[in-house]
Order: sequence, then structure tokens, then C-alpha cells
Amino acid sequence: MSLMTTIVMLVFGWLSVAAAMLWGVLRIARRHHPAPRPEAQHTSKSSRRPATAH
Repeated sequence: MSLMTTIVMLVFGWLSVAAAMLWGVLRIARRHHPAPRPEAQHTSKSSRRPATAH
């Protein structure tokens, strides 16, 4: 293998690992923070939970 091929494969390998790690982090973040439901109505009572309720 030439030096150029080795460098290109190294860069593409690094990019693929970085993309896989980013995908994993975004997947976990989305699972732990689901999108708000559209049918949720705002009432006078607050429906917030304390931060210790995780």
C-alpha cells in the first residue's frame, strides 16, 4: 500500500468512528429526553417535576 492510501484510509476510519460515536450519543440523548407530546395542555397547575426525580 502506498503512503497516500494509508493516510486516506486512516482519515476515513477516524471519520467513521466519530460518526458512530456521535450517532450513539444522539440516540441516548433522544431516548432520555423524549419530544413533548402535542396534546399536552397548559394548565394553571405546574406539571414540572423536581430535578431529583430522574
